[in-house]
Amino acid sequence: MPIAQTLTENSSVPVKIWTRDIDLKSIDQLKNVARLPFVFHHVAAMPDVHAGMGATIGSVIATKGAVIPAAVGVDIGCGMLAVRTNLTKHTFNERKLQHLMQEILSRVPVGFAQRSKENTRWEACEPFEEPLKEILSHEPTMLDPMVKSEWHAQLGTLGGGNHFIELTADEEERLWIMLHLGSRGIGNIMASFFIARAKTLAKENGEELPDINLASLKEGTEDFDWYMKAAHWAQDYAMANRQIILEDVLEALRVLKPSTELEGEIVNCHHNYVAKEEHFGETIWVTRKGAIRAGLGERGIIPGSMGACSYIVEGLGNEESFCSSSHGAGRKMSRTEAKKRFSVNDLKAQTKGVVCRKDAGVLDEIPKAYKSIEAVMAQQSDLTKTIHELKQILCIKG
Repeated sequence: MPIAQTLTENSSVPVKIWTRDIDLKSIDQLKNVARLPFVFHHVAAMPDVHAGMGATIGSVIATKGAVIPAAVGVDIGCGMLAVRTNLTKHTFNERKLQHLMQEILSRVPVGFAQRSKENTRWEACEPFEEPLKEILSHEPTMLDPMVKSEWHAQLGTLGGGNHFIELTADEEERLWIMLHLGSRGIGNIMASFFIARAKTLAKENGEELPDINLASLKEGTEDFDWYMKAAHWAQDYAMANRQIILEDVLEALRVLKPSTELEGEIVNCHHNYVAKEEHFGETIWVTRKGAIRAGLGERGIIPGSMGACSYIVEGLGNEESFCSSSHGAGRKMSRTEAKKRFSVNDLKAQTKGVVCRKDAGVLDEIPKAYKSIEAVMAQQSDLTKTIHELKQILCIKG
């Protein structure tokens, strides 16, 4: 499906949207971004687009000479990992899946939990030590908000919200491991620090912005270079976080099935990040806020909700989307609204056949709070092609 609509009124650049299922707040946010003088060529909105902090989630923002920290977001490097195993969905019955869930939870801290000192992956932390010291040399108190948290102990932890660990089965009933998580507390604190820094600078410089959350850091300044070091540190941390949890899940699987092995490519991709890329003949910064890179032939992951299908895709390299696609189904209602509208019985019905939490603590993640993943995929048929369709049999949330 091609671009569904293009907005041009009162904007420096057009807004190209891959869906007609979009609310007015999201349209306003897209227009606000398109008014900024450093936005390049156009703004691209994916079919899972919905309102965020300043900029919509499910948007791709190309810029020259500046980057918006709030558009990158507070969960820098949040993304997905997926890999096929040599098992099938029939390897585990429900009782064994419940056992497997406990094995995974005994290895992977979820929610606000972090690793004990003896279980911290110190060797995996080593590559991050010196770069972090350089980042903190500018502001040693940056991480002071981590009062009871320790970034070393959070490497290899899931967190909460919509982050998850899943076992899913493809169209040939082969079992996959799928993960969704990011840079944890330290990524959030770094992001919040630079969002606040950008807002302060905007006020000091008298910048007129349609939304203060669109405050930017200008390329060529010390603040910009500092932020980029921090953002890429957090993106690397998130990538390592997913890899460590993969190892823990594999270890848990081998308790029940010692012959478990991984097969094929491990797909490990961000969907909240910033990167330097070339598009339309120029080198620019691309911020994907709830979007994955979908360059020609590149593998990506597009998950549904905890009761819907997910997809392993291959990018089609569509320049109109800056070689991007959606990062999931996208919420159609807030967490507060979902809790008001649905009951635990609704959650049980909508996650039938999936071993997962079915209590009030995850009611805000109920499948009906999200858009139809099938509709999202149909609306971006010019951005990706499906390689595998996956359906979860086990889902662990924080």
